[in-house]
Amino acid sequence: MSDKLLQLEQLARRLEPSPEQRNSWNAQTQAYADDFINHIEILKAYDEPPPNGRLSLPVEEQGKPLEQLLAELRTRVDRAGINPASGGHLGYVPGGGVFPAALGDYLAAVTNRYAGLFFANPGAVRIENALIRWMCELMGYPDGALGNLSSGGSIANLIAITTARDFKGIKATRVEKAVVYLTGQVHHCVQKALRIAGLGEAAIRYIPVDEHFRMDTKHLHIQLEKDIFQGLEPFLVVGSAGTTDTGAVDPLDEIASLAEQFGLWFHVDAAYGGFFLLVDELKGKFRGIERSDSVAIDPHKGLFLPYGLGAVLIKNVRAQYDAHFYKANYMQDAQQDWEEASPADLSPELTKHFRGLRMWLPLQLFGLGPFRAALEEKVLLCRYFYQKVQECGFEVGPEPDLSIMIFRFRTTAEDSARFNERLLEYVRRDGRVFLSSTTIDGEYWIRLAVLSFRTHKREIDLCLDILMEGVAQVEKELASAGG
Repeated sequence: MSDKLLQLEQLARRLEPSPEQRNSWNAQTQAYADDFINHIEILKAYDEPPPNGRLSLPVEEQGKPLEQLLAELRTRVDRAGINPASGGHLGYVPGGGVFPAALGDYLAAVTNRYAGLFFANPGAVRIENALIRWMCELMGYPDGALGNLSSGGSIANLIAITTARDFKGIKATRVEKAVVYLTGQVHHCVQKALRIAGLGEAAIRYIPVDEHFRMDTKHLHIQLEKDIFQGLEPFLVVGSAGTTDTGAVDPLDEIASLAEQFGLWFHVDAAYGGFFLLVDELKGKFRGIERSDSVAIDPHKGLFLPYGLGAVLIKNVRAQYDAHFYKANYMQDAQQDWEEASPADLSPELTKHFRGLRMWLPLQLFGLGPFRAALEEKVLLCRYFYQKVQECGFEVGPEPDLSIMIFRFRTTAEDSARFNERLLEYVRRDGRVFLSSTTIDGEYWIRLAVLSFRTHKREIDLCLDILMEGVAQVEKELASAGG
C-alpha cells in the first residue's frame, strides 16, 4: 500500500503547480485579460454565433497547454453572442464588471476561504456583513437590520419571500387563502420565488399600473378591502424600485402606508434600481423604501460588478433566522453564540464562497465617488437618448425614472411591430451596440438599458446613428418587398 500511495501522491502533486508554472500561467492569463480590455471599445456588443461553435476540446486523461485553452476561449466563448463587458451593451441590465472585482474573485479562489460560518472564517463573514450593513444604511434601515449576499436577485427575492411566508405564519393549510399583491411589471423571478416557496396556490393579485407603469395604489387599497371582506388573508405586497421593462419606480411610500394599515409584509425588488439611491437627485423617487420590511438589491447591476452578486436586506433578522436556520450534528462546533450572524443561518446556502470580496475590494480601492458619478451619468445618458431619439422620428414610452426606457419607430399601427422587429434585427446584425425588446399590453417596444460603466455619450450617439441607418435599410427592404 505504501508504494501505491507514493505513486498516487506523485500524480496528485501535479495539482500543485510550481512557482515557475504559476508565473507562466499568470502571465498568459493576464495577457489574455489585458488584450480583451484594451480592445473592448472595438469589440462588438453582439457577435452572431459561428455556424459551428461547438467546443472542440474534450476532457481527457492528459492535460493541455494553457495557450490552447485560451485560444478555445477566444474563438468559441468570448466572441459569440452578447458581450456584457461592452459599453455598447444596452439591451439588458447588468453591465461589464469593474476590474478589481476580478482580483477579488482571484484572491477568494486562491485562498479558498469559506464564508458561510463565522466559526470557519470570521474575517470573511465580517466583511460580508459589513457590506450588508452599508447597504441597509443606504436604504435607511435601522441598526440591527442585516440580510445576505446571494448569487443574484432571484435568490435574494426567494429569501425575502420565504422569510415573509414564515413570519406571517402561512402554513400549507392557509396558502389558498393567502393573498400576494404585485403588478404585471414585477420581475418574473418574484413569481418564480412564490412558486418555489410553496405559494403557487396563493391568490396573486395583479394591481393595475398608471400611465408611467407604476403601481396604482388606489386599486391596491380597493383590492385589499375586497379580499378582507371575502375572508381572505392578505400577507405580502411587492413593490418595484426600477422595473425591468421600463425602469419604473412604484410609489413606495404609499404602498408602505397601506402595508402598515393592513398588516402586510412589504418587500421591494430594487435589484436593478436600488443603488441609484447614491445619486442625490434621485433620492426622492425612493421615498418609502426605508419603511419596507425587506429589499432585494444587486451589486452586480448598480455597482457594475461581474455576474453573481445580489443581496437581500431584511429588518427583522430574527424572522430571517427562523426561516432558514437548521442544525446538523457534524457542525456542532460551529453553532455557538458568535459576535456575527453566519450567512449560512440566514439563507438556503450552506456552501458559500467568499463572494463579498469582489464587492469589498472595488469599493475600498475606488471609494464611492466614481460609482456615484457613473450612476448619475447613466441616468443623464438615458434622458439624452430619450430626447434625441424623438428628434429622429421615434415615439417613446414614459420619461425614464432611472436609466431604462422604451421606444419604437413611429409608423402605422398595423406595421409597427413588424417594422421595429426588423429594425432591432438590423441593430443585432450590425453588432456594435446591443438592444433588446419587450411586449407591454400586446404592443412591441425596443428597450434601452444604460448601466454598463463603459457606456458613455459616444456609445449613445453611436446607437442613434445605427438606428437611423437601420430605419433607412428597413424602409428600403419593405418598399422593395411591396414593389
